[in-house]
Amino acid sequence: MSEPPLVTVIIVFWNSEKHFPECLERLATQTFRDFEIVVVNNGSDIHWFDQYNIDGLRVHHLEANLGFAVANNIGARLVRGKWIALLNADAYPEPDWLENLLKAARENPQFNFFSSRQLQADTPELLDGAGDAYHISGLAWRNGYCLPADSCALEQREVFSPCAAAALYSRDDFIKIGGFDEDYFSYFEDVDLGFRLGLQGKKCLYVPEAVVHHVGSASTGKRSDFSVYYGYRNLIWTFVKDMPSPLLWLFLPLHIAAMSFFMAYLTLRGQGRAIWKAVFDALRGLPKVIEKRRAIQKDRRIRSSDLLKVMSTGILEPYREFMERNKNR
Repeated sequence: MSEPPLVTVIIVFWNSEKHFPECLERLATQTFRDFEIVVVNNGSDIHWFDQYNIDGLRVHHLEANLGFAVANNIGARLVRGKWIALLNADAYPEPDWLENLLKAARENPQFNFFSSRQLQADTPELLDGAGDAYHISGLAWRNGYCLPADSCALEQREVFSPCAAAALYSRDDFIKIGGFDEDYFSYFEDVDLGFRLGLQGKKCLYVPEAVVHHVGSASTGKRSDFSVYYGYRNLIWTFVKDMPSPLLWLFLPLHIAAMSFFMAYLTLRGQGRAIWKAVFDALRGLPKVIEKRRAIQKDRRIRSSDLLKVMSTGILEPYREFMERNKNR
């Protein structure tokens, strides 16, 4: 068997025929060459992958759509490299994307996982995200979303977690922590993974030089009932599972207030069925979540005060973020 590459790029494919070819074409132009590509076909009835004659490309077919979390975990078990680079099928990396991520990893050994700079594919003058922010209420969002790309998020800095559309993780850390929570299916799994890594004392660095152009929600829709259901159900699970005591009890009223606000808002927007089902199923799943919480908190390696330093703590911050995003749509 050949020597393992330094990096394995994992792409989960599901209903991504429109965007996938360009994603692969962009990977073929990378200035850093010591990588392989593992495509996990998540139950799509398409088998034209063989037409892509790319060195190091492997395709693993699943019989059904098992979800983004499961598919990436399956891909991670196929990894041979030291680093796992996750890339969405609708994310188009610049030629030096991998080179700059690895350069940041080499020059910043105190950091363990890395976030890319995401530009909106259709409007590249606007940011799609500069790493993920996590608020003490349990809400999360992509830093800098819809802000001008030429003047915002231009410096490396620590962030809570990377968006899994374009992220770099140590394979050992990813496997040891258990990868994504497979009960999540899709949405918020990257925030949860970042939270659990953070509880282990791991740190995430935002790398503005590592640029991808991201379409975003190409398969599921940005305001679909699918995204509402899984996003808010998993948001609740993440808060209950990962927030350490006494922060859990201190911020629980904020969490309930935030959920009440969005339940009312989404109901008025005509998505009441999706949000109410999300909350109901989140509560129904709490016994299993609490079991996971016991194991996660038992192995925690960081003080609550240090964890707060990478969280967003402004009481009204998520609502200002929400209003700003709706203004820009």
